[in-house]
Amino acid sequence: MTEKSMRERMLAGELYIADDPELHRDSVRAQRLTHRINTTDPGDHQELLKLYAELFGAFGEGSWVRPPIQCDYGYQTSIGARSFANWGLISLDVATVTIGDDVQIGPNVQLLTATHPLEPGPRRDKWEAAQPIVIGDNVWLGGGVIVGPGVTIGENTVVGAGAVVVKDLPANVVAVGSPARVIREL
Repeated sequence: MTEKSMRERMLAGELYIADDPELHRDSVRAQRLTHRINTTDPGDHQELLKLYAELFGAFGEGSWVRPPIQCDYGYQTSIGARSFANWGLISLDVATVTIGDDVQIGPNVQLLTATHPLEPGPRRDKWEAAQPIVIGDNVWLGGGVIVGPGVTIGENTVVGAGAVVVKDLPANVVAVGSPARVIREL
């Protein structure tokens, strides 16, 4: 039995070391693509759509992301159809980030899958891991929302500006605050 590569460990949700040469190449690829996206004429929609298709694992028809954007790998982020992300999206896609159809994402939203060991030794040795994020269909994330590792947000849910989502949110609710809490059903 062969030992898993760091990339295989990362994709499996296991502890891995991010400065592995293969992962470094993947990260540089994403940095180059996001740099091209972030410096492309905002009126050149065809070029931007081509770059989104190259960067992301999936990019749904009718979707749009306003630059600037940042991500770790790009191929771990999937965006459904007719979704929109405003300026400043950060997708730390060490684990998968799945954004459904008809999702609205406000400016400066952070989707953060990365985790680190609490114990000082493994953290000092640069081990890390990640947990996936799932944003359901027709979700609206207000400006400045932060979504933490392992969080699923149910369909039709609205998350108020500046909220920090560290636990799953059910479908059809409004949630606000830090940590985000449900304040009403829809």
